[in-house]
Amino acid sequence: MPVSVLLVDDQPLVRAGFRMILESAPHLSVVGEASDGREAVRAARTLVPDVVLMDIRMAGMDGVEATRRITSWAQPLGHSVRVLALTTFDLDEYVVEILRAGATGFLLKDSPPADLVTAVEVVASGAAVVAPPVLRRLLDRFTPLLPPAAEEEAPAAALTSREHEVLRLVARGWSNAEIAAHLVLGETTVKSHVGSILTKLGLRDRVQAVVYAYEHGLVRPGRPDGDG
Repeated sequence: MPVSVLLVDDQPLVRAGFRMILESAPHLSVVGEASDGREAVRAARTLVPDVVLMDIRMAGMDGVEATRRITSWAQPLGHSVRVLALTTFDLDEYVVEILRAGATGFLLKDSPPADLVTAVEVVASGAAVVAPPVLRRLLDRFTPLLPPAAEEEAPAAALTSREHEVLRLVARGWSNAEIAAHLVLGETTVKSHVGSILTKLGLRDRVQAVVYAYEHGLVRPGRPDGDG
């Protein structure tokens, strides 16, 4: 069965754009739309979609409160309604609040269309996804508060020097195109390096790669990489 999606945004043109992107994927189906939080809550209870694509800043009931109400209603009933938050504002307080409210993911509205489709798929599967640039800011903020990690053998030793470079840039939130331009490589080559990194380290996606880089000291808060 296709993954059913409810679109929530106060701008009709934005909803139309998201609908066009999502319906271009044969395994995704947009089953409804809502223009504010209250409509979103009503539509979610009626349609019970797999994923709610939720704007955060809306007049009246915002996306944070709508997410809180949808998840608090769905979870006790055993409905797997998951919320993927979308916003143009990559401010930490919005990330924290929407995730606290029960959202499974957070993505910026200017993310590439392919990333949006992938994010919906990941969230529908039950996994979490957060835009890497936003995740890095959160890690910069909270990593200093965490206790030192226990010493352990680092699987990163299996990476080549080039893969180490690519991993550090991924952890900075750079896209494949940006990494390719910086390292003077083809974008296909960078994509291959990223796939090899994920395979060697047993990681699911780029978000996990960012976390791994921080946990193993390849990237440190306030620094572009782990050197120095």
